[in-house]
Amino acid sequence: MAAKKKVATRSAPQKASRSVAVAKRAPAAKPVAEGPLFDKILIANRGEIACRVIRTCKRLGIKTVAVYSEADADALHVREADEAVLIGPPPSAQSYLLIDKIVEACKATGAQAVHPGYGFLSEKEAFQKALAEAGIAFIGPDAHAIYAMGDKIESKKLAQAAGVSTVPGYLAAIPNADEAVKIARKIGYPVMIKASAGGGGKGMRIAWNDAEAHEGFGSATNEAKASFADDRVFIEKYVEEPRHIEIQLIADGHGNCVYLWERECSIQRRHQKVIEEAPSPFLDAKTRKAMGEQAVALAKAVKYKSAGTVEFIVDKNRKFYFLEMNTRLQVEHPVTELITGLDLVELMIRVAAGGKLPFQQKDVKLQGWAVEARLYAEDPFRNFLPSTGRLVKYREPEAGPDVRVDTGVFEGGEISMFYDPMIAKLCTHGHTRDEAIDRMRRALDEFYVRGVSHNVPFLAALMAHPRFRAGKLTTNFIAEEFKGGFTAEHLPPKDPAVLAAVAAVVDRIHAHRAGAPQSERVVMLNRTAMPVSVSGGGLEFAVDIDARRIEIESDWSPGEPLMRARVDQHPVVVQIDSLGSGWRLTHEGGQADVLVLTPRQAELYALMPVKAAPDTSKFLLSPMPGLLASVAVSEGQEIKAGEALAVVEAMKMENVLRAARDGTVKTLHAKAGDSLRVDQKIIEFA
Repeated sequence: MAAKKKVATRSAPQKASRSVAVAKRAPAAKPVAEGPLFDKILIANRGEIACRVIRTCKRLGIKTVAVYSEADADALHVREADEAVLIGPPPSAQSYLLIDKIVEACKATGAQAVHPGYGFLSEKEAFQKALAEAGIAFIGPDAHAIYAMGDKIESKKLAQAAGVSTVPGYLAAIPNADEAVKIARKIGYPVMIKASAGGGGKGMRIAWNDAEAHEGFGSATNEAKASFADDRVFIEKYVEEPRHIEIQLIADGHGNCVYLWERECSIQRRHQKVIEEAPSPFLDAKTRKAMGEQAVALAKAVKYKSAGTVEFIVDKNRKFYFLEMNTRLQVEHPVTELITGLDLVELMIRVAAGGKLPFQQKDVKLQGWAVEARLYAEDPFRNFLPSTGRLVKYREPEAGPDVRVDTGVFEGGEISMFYDPMIAKLCTHGHTRDEAIDRMRRALDEFYVRGVSHNVPFLAALMAHPRFRAGKLTTNFIAEEFKGGFTAEHLPPKDPAVLAAVAAVVDRIHAHRAGAPQSERVVMLNRTAMPVSVSGGGLEFAVDIDARRIEIESDWSPGEPLMRARVDQHPVVVQIDSLGSGWRLTHEGGQADVLVLTPRQAELYALMPVKAAPDTSKFLLSPMPGLLASVAVSEGQEIKAGEALAVVEAMKMENVLRAARDGTVKTLHAKAGDSLRVDQKIIEFA
């Protein structure tokens, strides 16, 4: 296979500055010792993690090789690498999961080592062996450690043999759904059905009864096979009211292993982490030390080297149970970097090159607090269904020592249906937890994404939630606090007068440009009339509204998507989109459509009829673009509320569509195997 020189050059000064900023904030541990490194590294991954690895390689003066599928020909990681190699069609099983293609790419480009990132081949024993046979270094653990600790069944057996407390369960692969039900009954509901080779929340289901165990086994095995080419699943007891807390490790090939504190990852949806933070607001020093030492003992038992993470379930009494070890870099590793000042990718590279850790456990100091939010292309108002399409607009928050964005996308790029829908990871740091959270709230306001639906409103709601701010977390947090799904009512309460004042200032600036500023206006905020009077100009404005004066300072100019302002001396960021004759204001996850009118225009506007939304209650519509995997009903069939009607596959996940109410199927408008667009009719009800 011939190497393909990258098709375009894309500088990333902001990304580089973020990496440097982490290192500049007085690292707690000693810098990694100098030593011989690789000349060229291939990154066997895509998206933000590939870009993340490339960033560190550039800083170290190491050349990089990207691999890409046909769907990723114009992806950011391809643009940022020194070379890029096409490895196959869009499906992962035909490209990123093909070991021989990766090895061929290494040979063709002269890459001396491979960084696997996370997911794909990162925890495949066969991949490490194939690279070793070809004389190529694997930037990760050896094959025996991957086998012993990376496989969820084998790692639990090893942990039990070592006397480590584990969650009760059945640790052998389960052959079929009927057997899964028998095992679940024996363990006792609720149970967790998990893919042995799983990760990232894929191939996981909670079952509370026989029916859910039977259905969950099928969905988990299908997802496991599609995502990991391994359909083995096992069952363990589901611990209620648990916290998910994990220990970050780094070990070299000379017997040295230290833990780099913990990460709290309890805020999850469908077992997919949404918010991570370091350290945990729950652990005390005694528990932290015990968990860290146990994690190190497990790693040393398999002569582990490189970065790895030991995951635990922690109950309300701080009793912890070993879950699994991820023998790779974690998605949420940036929060650990922010509180330690270490670059985990650099450490992995140096360890793989034969280097020793130049610091001991006592040298690793904890600095402040860090929070990470995962920004996904999904619609939180439609049960978080994936969204695909082009990023028409994409602007990241302002970077700095305490704000970091890891991404693999760019403005004009596409979110593909073939891969994980992550847009970016947003991380903030503060001296305290509250400070880190407050920075996150402001940074979310600055994250400007258009063209696809995204979960910023949901993330904003999480950051403002009193229970989250109090640190009272469990893995059931989202299910408990957002029962029935996420709606606009869950967004943090806003002061409508402030948004009306912002709209009035926006109108004032526009009017001044046109040479016709007027002071008296009526702001129609979501069709509510709010009379205002605006005075001032330049950078300072005063808005009188409802017998209240609101002072706004801003240098905003028309056309800018963000208004950064001080409202009554408090910093505020509002996103502004032109909307016909008005504007759409976005703040703290919520949106408000506004018109700024003269008093006479407001009188006439109040007389205009409101257009009713079309009635779609008689149809089952596809909530996302995807493949109609199956239809469970036929024409003329009577159905009950909650009954499964169809399964739509998108972004490697199966989405079961259920009946909202009792009824009868009138017409099937689509069949299994059809490709669906969003809101396409699937079933019509009588």
